[in-house]
Amino acid sequence: MEIPKEVKLVIKNLKKANFEAYIVGGCVRDVLRKAIPKDWDVATNANPKEIQKVFPDSFYKNKFGTVTVKIPTNKKDIFEVEITTYRNEEKYTDKRHPDKVNWAKTIEEDLARRDFTVNAIALKLTDGKKKEITITDPFLGRKDLKNKIIKAVGEPKKRFSEDALRLLRAVRFATTLGVDWKIEQKTLSAIKKNAPWLQAISKERIKEEFEKIIMSEYAYDGLMLLHKTNLLKYIIPELEKGFGVSQNRHHIYTIFQHALLSLKYAVKYNYNLNVRLAALFHDIAKPQTKSGEGPDATFYNHDIVGAKIAMGILERLRFPKKTVEKVGTLIRNHMFFYDPEVVTESSVRRLLKKVGKENMEELVQLRITDRKGSGVPKARPYRLRHFEYMVSKVSRDPISVQMLKINGNEIMKILKTKSGPRVGLVLNALLSEVLDDPKKNKKEFLKKRTKELAKLNEKELKAKEKRVKEKKIEVDQEDKNKFWIK
Repeated sequence: MEIPKEVKLVIKNLKKANFEAYIVGGCVRDVLRKAIPKDWDVATNANPKEIQKVFPDSFYKNKFGTVTVKIPTNKKDIFEVEITTYRNEEKYTDKRHPDKVNWAKTIEEDLARRDFTVNAIALKLTDGKKKEITITDPFLGRKDLKNKIIKAVGEPKKRFSEDALRLLRAVRFATTLGVDWKIEQKTLSAIKKNAPWLQAISKERIKEEFEKIIMSEYAYDGLMLLHKTNLLKYIIPELEKGFGVSQNRHHIYTIFQHALLSLKYAVKYNYNLNVRLAALFHDIAKPQTKSGEGPDATFYNHDIVGAKIAMGILERLRFPKKTVEKVGTLIRNHMFFYDPEVVTESSVRRLLKKVGKENMEELVQLRITDRKGSGVPKARPYRLRHFEYMVSKVSRDPISVQMLKINGNEIMKILKTKSGPRVGLVLNALLSEVLDDPKKNKKEFLKKRTKELAKLNEKELKAKEKRVKEKKIEVDQEDKNKFWIK
């Protein structure tokens, strides 16, 4: 692969200032495996201050000797290259950061501190008529690259004690580089033995690696590897509770197997992060809500409890609030019931109101992963296709007070009152009727109905609202009882 001209320019300027310069890290690994690097890193014997003299517009805000150089491109974008001074490190008391950083003299010293052999290879551009490249590979990383092996540089235990995140990074590389990649046996044994060290790592760093695994093509294999290496219990112990736990006559897989298979189909259909997380966690509460054993076992309210547990996991891993809420909504509603011969348009409108139009497509996608992860052959049976049709049909109907043809100001005039709870009670009562019959969403009817509701006192309006809520709960409970059963 061609080295970007921006990287060549950085190396040229360092050499011009009489410093060594090597391309290093993951970009070298990707170049050698003919993949497109996402980032470019250069190592040099120049210290940070000397690097900044060569590149005055660069910035340096860390103690590890890394200077970021920004280079404008022809497309008016900014190309960033990170330049790091050769270094070696001493002690890692917290298993996260070196207690002391020393500048090293050679590229070989610098490569010796890196995590895995495939990431400990350096490329040097040589000036000549043919612009040749020389490779420095003291730990035989090219051999491991060819054999698709993730192997720690030097002693695995020492490498992992320096930065315990490397335990997780090993699994991430073995997952994202391809299903045929393996972790070398000695390295694998060290991961299993020292898995508890992962507890020293910040949740933000763990989340970043975990998300890369979830979003990879081989997420299923990655989760299985996290389980086999004992790392999963220190990331999502709640998921481990489903290992080996059987379900009922409607499931041929254990809870843990079903969760991972649901994720596998979310990946196969290229669903987004929200659906992948929901697929993995939608039955997270089944172990604690299980009642009975064998074919008649039940898991009442596992959707409600599961949403709370899943949201707690995502908050703990520092996922954005929007993601937490979205996944919680999907899991909380994944048990929705639909039978074309029973469910009415008003029921679909109530579900739209409850779930939100913006979440319906992902809710259907979650149902598909749930079905396929259960071993069901058809991803979209007639019922689900008909449900999608009904959602499309009623999606323009009013499902919130904001969509009513009457607003709070108009109601206040009719009621001859100021803003207050009574206005909200009337709006909700009107919405309930419109959900049942969208044709009633006309200003004339709503004004007339408001005048009728005005005759009721606040206690009677609250009782009416309570009956509406009970009706919704009744429908929800019916959903649980009549669900096609997973």
